[in-house]
Amino acid sequence: MEQKVKYELEFPITSSPQLLYQYISTSSGLQEWFADHVNSRGEYFTFNWNGSEEKARLASKKSGEKVKFRWLNDDDTDTEYFFELKIIEHELTKDVSLFVVDFAEEDSQDEAKQLWENQISDLKQVLGSV
Repeated sequence: MEQKVKYELEFPITSSPQLLYQYISTSSGLQEWFADHVNSRGEYFTFNWNGSEEKARLASKKSGEKVKFRWLNDDDTDTEYFFELKIIEHELTKDVSLFVVDFAEEDSQDEAKQLWENQISDLKQVLGSV
């Protein structure tokens, strides 16, 4: 399996950090934009996309600021891949951005970034931030 490479994306979002946090930290919020169906049992989340299922553990969270999910079924046991969603609020302007940290194989990184752009576009629609 090819080594995955970390990448980061930033998306400006017109929303309060508190509202945005609900959409990135709860199964019902994530189901609105991130996956077709999301179930959670404690710290374990199951994401479904078009019949494909992925499981992740909520590795860490800071209320109102960030969540980090660690994928459970990656074949590569040496490295634990994750994705992290961080809410950044600029102190002076109060502009809000969602910062995404994820991993993808080098040759599919453009595709992975495009997928995030599409999902964040869905999130903005749900928030009325378009």
